[in-house]
Amino acid sequence: MATVKSVKDVSPNKFVKAYSAHLKRSGKQMELPHWTDIVKTGRFKELAPYDPDWYYIRAGKLSLWRIYGGSKRNRSRPPHFCKSSGAVACHILQQLQTMNIIDIDVKGGRRITSSGQQDLDEVTSRIVVAL
Repeated sequence: MATVKSVKDVSPNKFVKAYSAHLKRSGKQMELPHWTDIVKTGRFKELAPYDPDWYYIRAGKLSLWRIYGGSKRNRSRPPHFCKSSGAVACHILQQLQTMNIIDIDVKGGRRITSSGQQDLDEVTSRIVVAL
């Protein structure tokens, strides 16, 4: 069996499910905002998410704005692509930063810290062992 070197070597769906479960049960508690049950996750949405763990699943993706975008219906006009909620993405990034999973990069943006990378590798190795 070949050794797994990174997150890219496992199935993305399995990794997101496993990492969101890891975030939910880890000792570093992610504080859920009080509006998670009523917030729309994008301006093209009509209702709040049905899954109660949507916040952890979205945090497990680590790429938030464009990937959760969708088609906005414009009544009689043609639909257009619309990004997801920026406030939700920023809040998730702030929570991951307080948990020391990501950090602000000096070149701009954010990067994964060494402890965050260890968490990713741990989840990846659990997936491989389960297979």
